[in-house]
Amino acid sequence: MSKVGIFVGSVYGNAQHVAEQVQELLNGKQVVSEIYDDPSVDDFKRSDGYIFISSTTGQGDIPPNLEFFVSDLKDMFPLMDQKPFAVIGLGDSSYCDSYCGAGEQLHELLLELQGKPVADMLKIDACETLEPEKEALAYIEPIADEFA
Repeated sequence: MSKVGIFVGSVYGNAQHVAEQVQELLNGKQVVSEIYDDPSVDDFKRSDGYIFISSTTGQGDIPPNLEFFVSDLKDMFPLMDQKPFAVIGLGDSSYCDSYCGAGEQLHELLLELQGKPVADMLKIDACETLEPEKEALAYIEPIADEFA
């Protein structure tokens, strides 16, 4: 049975909450998943599909809880062999230059690792929505079968 790794980059907990909601949706569709908020490359290698949900911090930076993991991915470069992935970026569009910068970095890295995007990256704007989980669920619902 395949397992989807939900990799979460969160500073204040919004991305973590979104990940928990996404996991519930996947469970309802009989898709096995595990949330990683302090992941290792081994966690990455054990996954058969990937959903990255990350807020952006600083000047478009990846949250601290994913920094070392992303650095390790870049160093070890474990190829994904066209395994499916999706990225949900949470950001604030008033920071024009760095809006959803972490999500964009993650999406590019997964492409470099030869993953297969099942959808374009979703950008959720904190200026436009107070419930990012609703947008995330609407995004994941039609692509969930890609991870089964």
